[in-house]
Amino acid sequence: MSDRKASRQYAPMGTMIEAPALDAGLYLVATPIGNLGDVSLRGLATLAAADVIACEDTRVTRKLTERYGVGAPLTAYHEHNSDEALPKIMARLAEGQAIALVSDAGTPLVSDPGYRLVRAAVDAGYPVTAVPGASSVLTALSLAGLPTDRFFFEGFLPPKQLARQQRIAQLAAIPATLVLFETGPRVAASLADLAAGLGPRQASVCRELTKLHEEVRRGDLATLAQDYAEGAESRGEFVLVIAPPAEQKTADSDIDAMLRDALSRVSVKDAVGEVASATGRARREVYQRALELAKGGDGD
Repeated sequence: MSDRKASRQYAPMGTMIEAPALDAGLYLVATPIGNLGDVSLRGLATLAAADVIACEDTRVTRKLTERYGVGAPLTAYHEHNSDEALPKIMARLAEGQAIALVSDAGTPLVSDPGYRLVRAAVDAGYPVTAVPGASSVLTALSLAGLPTDRFFFEGFLPPKQLARQQRIAQLAAIPATLVLFETGPRVAASLADLAAGLGPRQASVCRELTKLHEEVRRGDLATLAQDYAEGAESRGEFVLVIAPPAEQKTADSDIDAMLRDALSRVSVKDAVGEVASATGRARREVYQRALELAKGGDGD
C-alpha cells in the first residue's frame, strides 16, 4: 500500500479548503486549551487529512472538528483503554495509515497518556511528527511575570494532603520556576500547603486560560492561599506558577571553613575551583581569600 493518501477537504470558515495528503505515520497535533480560535492552520490541515484522529474524549474533540468542518473519523485513546486501543492504532500504522493524536486540550503527551503510543511507534520504526500549538504550561508561564529562563513542570500534586506536603518538600530546593496543574476543588488546599512548604515566594494563579472567564491572580503564596480560602472563584482549570527559591549567599565564615578543608587536601588552584563551584562566589574573590588563608592570615 502506498504511503501517500488522496488529499481531503475541510471547511474552517465555511469555505472548502484542500488538505494536503499526509505520509503514513503518527502526528501529534496540539489543539486549543480553551479558545477554539487558537488552533493552527497546519493543525487543522493535519486533522483533516488524517485517516483517523485518536483522542482522549471523542465528545471534546468533536466540538473542534465540527467547528472547522473536519470530517476525519475519531477513535478513543486514553489511559483507561490504552491496553486495548494501542494495538489497534499500531495495526493502522502497519497498514500505512496517517494517525493524528490529540489530547482534550493543548499539546499531546503533557499530562496525558500519549507517551506509550509514541514509544511504541518509535520502537516499531514509524515516523512521528509533532504539529506544535497551544500549551497551558507555556501560556501560564508567559503571563506569570516570573523568571522563565529555567522552569520545572510538576503536573498535578498528589490529592492527599500528607503525600502532597511530602512532594512539596522535595520541590522546595529546585532552583527553577515551578509550574503545576490543579483542580478547582483542591486549589485552596494546595495553595495553603505550598505557602507552608515553600515560604513567601511570589506566584501566579492562572484560571481558565484563553477562555471567556480567564483570570490571573499574582501575589505571594500566603496571600493567594488566603484569597482562595476566603472564596475566590475556584471553578475551572488552574495552572500555578511559583517563583524559584531565593539565592542564599554563603557566609564569609563558611567560605573560610570550606577553603581550609580544601587546602588541606589539594592545591590552591584546585581548592579555589572547588569552593567557587560549590558557592557560586566569583573565582577571583575566592582566590584572594585562599591566598590569605594559605599565608596564615585571617583577612581582617
